[in-house]
Amino acid sequence: MNLTVNIIKGGGKRPSEKFSRRKLHKSIIAVCLSVRTPQGQAIATANSVCDSVIDWLKDRQEVTSKDIRTIAAKHLKRFHPEAAYLYEQHHIII
Repeated sequence: MNLTVNIIKGGGKRPSEKFSRRKLHKSIIAVCLSVRTPQGQAIATANSVCDSVIDWLKDRQEVTSKDIRTIAAKHLKRFHPEAAYLYEQHHIII
């Protein structure tokens, strides 16, 4: 499926970009690995979360990066609450 959703970044202060499943997938794997999730489980979790986010995006043309993070965290909680907490708190931690 070819999904073309515009992502508004940084509240419009930074240039927008097209949604990238690869980028979301990579960030979910990274947060799972950071809480010592086995790599295979991290990949499976990232696949499930990305599928859920893409399903949510189907009827949208434009969303914010915060929207993506919120929806991804919501679905990540079902699979890995500890990783979801870290994913939600990234702006505080970094």
